[in-house]
Amino acid sequence: MTPVALRWSGDAAGTLELLDQTLLPGRVSWLACRDVPVVIEAIRSLRVRGAPAIGIAGAYGTVLAAAEATRLQLAPAPALAHVQARAAELATARPTAVNLRWAVARCLRALDALPAGAPAAALATTLLATAREIHAEDERLCAAMGRHGAAVLPPGGVLTHCNTGGLATGGVGTALAAITTAWDQGRRFEVFADETRPLLQGARLTAWELVQRGIPVTVLCDGAAAALLATGRVGSCIVGADRIAANGDAANKIGTYGLALVAAAHGIPFFVAAPSSTFDLTLATGAGIPIEERAAAEVLAPLGVPAAPAGARAYNPAFDVTPAHLIRGLITEHGVISPVTAAEILQVLGP
Repeated sequence: MTPVALRWSGDAAGTLELLDQTLLPGRVSWLACRDVPVVIEAIRSLRVRGAPAIGIAGAYGTVLAAAEATRLQLAPAPALAHVQARAAELATARPTAVNLRWAVARCLRALDALPAGAPAAALATTLLATAREIHAEDERLCAAMGRHGAAVLPPGGVLTHCNTGGLATGGVGTALAAITTAWDQGRRFEVFADETRPLLQGARLTAWELVQRGIPVTVLCDGAAAALLATGRVGSCIVGADRIAANGDAANKIGTYGLALVAAAHGIPFFVAAPSSTFDLTLATGAGIPIEERAAAEVLAPLGVPAAPAGARAYNPAFDVTPAHLIRGLITEHGVISPVTAAEILQVLGP
């Protein structure tokens, strides 16, 4: 069973339902979102997370913006302005993942096909159709990435970092899809998941997904990855990404860069899986990727449990950037980009 991160209930006046990932693995609870501020809070608080999933949530959020305008009985011009303003808020709810901005912009472009003076209800109908398209497309892209990723994973154990499965996407996942697809094809190997500190997305979410699917998983502290790779039990590492620059530098959950360095030191191939919507070809290198700085409490009191003395400060970037030269291949819905260069990226993805 592939876990589902989000779903839409009803028509254009319906509800966005999010699986609250902050409560996993102890509790499975769905959050009903009927207005945009609730969606923004859910994105910022990581109730919904993963670049593709928050992009889909942002797309459905624009539908809620139009529904707000309908409830407020706004005339066509103010209704459109309301949707545009809410869309700007949604697009900047988290700064690093480019999928959010991409999905919201695509929804707004869909409104250009409507006649001038279209009422709020018409805006909502068009936005819902577009959001559903984005959601369905991501499901197909995930399946394709799973197939391409499974085909290139070498023999041996597989180590992953953070969460890149159904909880992070609209389908079976990105990096985790390669693992689960290979498993479903009959291959057997050890699966390792970094805890992924400070919020333990690997332990709480990736391990939970794999257990739900009946795939054995071993969880390890992030700091144990180097020792594990030294044993020879790991044949490859595979992670996701929140934004990939034109040259292939990839931003992913904090700790990914260190893992890539260790993998390179041991000659272990390191793969990144992400859909084409995660690529930001306007940025020449990863130096231009904005890195989200999150609250100190996530480090000093992770999951609400004090872990440092009062008065201590925290360094808490949510992401780091792995240079392209450390990445063996970028797994996309169009195939695997290898070697990872700007020219090869354009060759596979197009301009």
